[in-house]
Amino acid sequence: MTPHSSTPQHTWVYRRVALPILALLRRGASPQKLAWSLAVGLLIGINPLLGSTTVVCLAVAFVFRLNIAASQLANHVAYPLQLALVIPFIGLGTRIFHTQAMPLSPSQLLHAAHTAPVALIRQLWLWEWHALILWAALASIAIPAVALTLTPFLHRLLTRVQHHQYPLIPGT
Repeated sequence: MTPHSSTPQHTWVYRRVALPILALLRRGASPQKLAWSLAVGLLIGINPLLGSTTVVCLAVAFVFRLNIAASQLANHVAYPLQLALVIPFIGLGTRIFHTQAMPLSPSQLLHAAHTAPVALIRQLWLWEWHALILWAALASIAIPAVALTLTPFLHRLLTRVQHHQYPLIPGT
């Protein structure tokens, strides 16, 4: 048996998500604070205002004295989900607030940009504002739900970490 065959091969998720969380638990982060930090990062990470999540997440973590590293980790892991949810948030916002539907064809958007750019910018901000309102309503409910769901899991994980059942480096 070669030395490399006994070394476990870990997935990207394990190396980039699980190990940093384990490291935070080993350094004394409380499961409750870590759960709230992850929940805040995850839910801020899906807000429909592209380009805002890092700064908003940093500010919220600072104000509420959350673990900044954990909140940023969850924020960045949520990025693909943010991209996937932008259009659904805007679409739902147009239905709930009874505004003009967003044209999804590039030719329609280009035509609007050439013929009435100021009106298009106003309409884009209106769609974005409505999407942000929906996201804020979702986040206000989901952040506590996610945090309360993660807390018992992180308590169990902390117990295992304290008993050295989850080493940070294979073979330690």
